[in-house]
Amino acid sequence: MPGVQAVAPPLKIKPGTARRVALVTALTAASVAFIWLYAARRDFFDLRIYVSALRWWADGHPLYDYAQPDRVQGELYFTYPPFAALLLRPFAAVPVGVTIGFFCVFTVAAVAVASWWLTAPVADRRGLPRWLLAGLLFPVALAVEPTRETYFFGQINMVLVLLILADFCFGSPRKWFWAGAGVGLATAIKLFPGIFILYFLVTRRWREAAVSALTAVGATLLAAAVAPRDSWQFWTDSLFSTERVGRTDYTGNQSLQGLLARLVAPDEPPKAWWLLLVVVVTAVGMLRAARAFRAGDDLSGVTLTGLVGALVSPITWPHHVFWFLPALVVLVDSGRRRDLALAGGTLAVALYGVNTFIDWGVAPDPTRTVGDFLLRNLYVLAALALVALLPARRVGLRQPVDPPRKGQN
Repeated sequence: MPGVQAVAPPLKIKPGTARRVALVTALTAASVAFIWLYAARRDFFDLRIYVSALRWWADGHPLYDYAQPDRVQGELYFTYPPFAALLLRPFAAVPVGVTIGFFCVFTVAAVAVASWWLTAPVADRRGLPRWLLAGLLFPVALAVEPTRETYFFGQINMVLVLLILADFCFGSPRKWFWAGAGVGLATAIKLFPGIFILYFLVTRRWREAAVSALTAVGATLLAAAVAPRDSWQFWTDSLFSTERVGRTDYTGNQSLQGLLARLVAPDEPPKAWWLLLVVVVTAVGMLRAARAFRAGDDLSGVTLTGLVGALVSPITWPHHVFWFLPALVVLVDSGRRRDLALAGGTLAVALYGVNTFIDWGVAPDPTRTVGDFLLRNLYVLAALALVALLPARRVGLRQPVDPPRKGQN
């Protein structure tokens, strides 16, 4: 009617929603405060090296000849495969501040997306709003050292995580024709994700394994066609120059080889010890991953595979170990007393980390005490415990992560 203003209906808030929003908000604020107070400021050190190397490359120099002095490692190089360099090449043409801003926004957004994907099946099965479980995991995911180091070093790990999870949350459950392509692209960008091709094989997903392998090979050949000289140098020389990736005994290297190297530093540990551990851990981990898949818990299998990859890789920096986060989802969802205790220990390790609160110095130094052994190998020991104890939930979690239906919270 003329002169009468329409009144909007009152906003209806379901009972408990306000408390849930307050809880998520408080946890996020606490996470931001923790990061602000305690995160090690790395000044996007790795990202600056990438940009410098790419600019060197854009000026016509061989990419893998670039070297930058470093007080810990001696010299630092561009160590990613040529396909990664091809994807990152456009950042050589923009100011480094713009690149840093892009990576910061992308990393936070990727953590939010990964949190949603990891928790959505649990929320659906338990009749909870998806935003609630994702909102609880997101601040935890931001606060742990692997993410803090990813963010402040300017690392690209969350690109790999999203590619891998896209396969296991969407492509493989739906048997889409491109299922496996995410793992293949991630492998071409950084060789570490190749462990997930092995997971496809041990779970007898032959098509996904073939798509992964062919995608990785295709991306690598594309890079070789665009940059033949640099590709030849990488695959025939730079890949095998272990000094390019850093000292294996450095405390930041949370791999089995790092643990062994720290026991005998400055000497090198016998390769036979490392190879024996690699074989045993890979066999046990992948056997348990295959069993988890057969029980219906693909997330547990994927998590075990990621942890095995972190352990057996010669170099595993803290920002590589994202796989503590899906382990937390599995353990908390399991709900058994033992699993909840293991979740608490995993969270404590991931929050405290190995590099944030202790300066281990730069000189090679052997592990001398039990306390030093525990602190210098926190991630290795936690990953080994998870490989041995992470449960397989018989809940049929191989369903895809579908968008929420109309009316669903």
